[in-house]
Amino acid sequence: MTLHRIRFKKVSDVKSALTLTGAGRIDVEFLILCLLLIVFGAVMNYSASSVYAQQLYGSSTYFLIRHVLFALLSIAITVPFVLYGTRNFGHRFARGIYLVAIGMLLLVLVIGTVGGGAQRWLRLGPITVQPSEVAKLALVMMLARFLADNEKTVTSTGKGNFIYGVLLPGGLIGAIGVLVALEKHISGLMILGMIGIAVMFLGGTRLKWILLIAGAVVLAGSGLILVSEYAQTRVNTWLHIDTVDPLGEAWQTLQGLYAIGSGGIFGLGLFASRQKFGYVSQPQNDFVFTVLCEELGLLGAAAVILLFSLLVIRGFRIAMRQRDRFSSLVVYGLIFKVAIQTVLNLAVVTNSMPNTGISLPFFSSGGTSLALQIFEMGIVLNLSRERDGRNFIQGKESK
Repeated sequence: MTLHRIRFKKVSDVKSALTLTGAGRIDVEFLILCLLLIVFGAVMNYSASSVYAQQLYGSSTYFLIRHVLFALLSIAITVPFVLYGTRNFGHRFARGIYLVAIGMLLLVLVIGTVGGGAQRWLRLGPITVQPSEVAKLALVMMLARFLADNEKTVTSTGKGNFIYGVLLPGGLIGAIGVLVALEKHISGLMILGMIGIAVMFLGGTRLKWILLIAGAVVLAGSGLILVSEYAQTRVNTWLHIDTVDPLGEAWQTLQGLYAIGSGGIFGLGLFASRQKFGYVSQPQNDFVFTVLCEELGLLGAAAVILLFSLLVIRGFRIAMRQRDRFSSLVVYGLIFKVAIQTVLNLAVVTNSMPNTGISLPFFSSGGTSLALQIFEMGIVLNLSRERDGRNFIQGKESK
């Protein structure tokens, strides 16, 4: 098996995928990497947010407490699934979470909470949920299920190849993509498109159709920019950062670059950032990496990139070990999601692409995204479990 195409000698019953009963050793290395990122993220989130939290809420630990509470709650919910869940959970969960995501995306268009000029959040009591984050997990799970259930047709040379390898999975992507586009959420649409295309490619869709779908996603994104004055402003700021008002649209980007540049090799020291004192707007969110660079320098930035790189590599190794298509596609999709969001966030804060509001996994504030990231890594940990030559999720001996 190679990374770009998943091949199996035998396709197991996907309905037994994500079985969580029995005993098996989780991938300890992957678990350690996840814990390191969660802890490191909490520390840097506190450092970046302390001044802003004190000014806005009268408590420097406001965002830290929320960050830790969401992390602990998500871990408490995730652990039972990893250890004591039932058979067939993943296969049923895929359809259920997809329908929930569609419902939430429809609901947010009607009663969603507006923030930062966009209507992308649902308020559920004391917390707010961003449906587009749920949609990312839902898309990975549902595409993996569909492509696994129709593996032979998707990879065949007949007419069914186009229907089951392109039109139907493309429809699963499109249904969510259209709703996200109605929110004028360009970064969300871009990430969903990338995740969907990656899972389809790994699931057997032919390269020529992948290129066609990728082109359609690019056109959709371009069209969204053309009809959104807000998006056009972001693109113009990116292209003309040297001429745009440094006290206006270019403020966030320039202050972030100043923070990165002032860190040098060793940084100013943990908690010693100057840019978080009202210069980098809401530094606990998308621009948390800039404060990290300022405080920990090039070495600290390299350490974070290394941790994410090791997590992705380890995750791909787990995906390659799976003995059924559904499980492998789920792991590949979830790990690719972490990888692409990390790359895009670093590209945004270094002005390598327009500022599109992409969070840094495990580091940026955001209860929904953090909780889902931990739960998704829990799914990967579950799928990493094997026992005596038998894949833990298959429920029967591999031959």
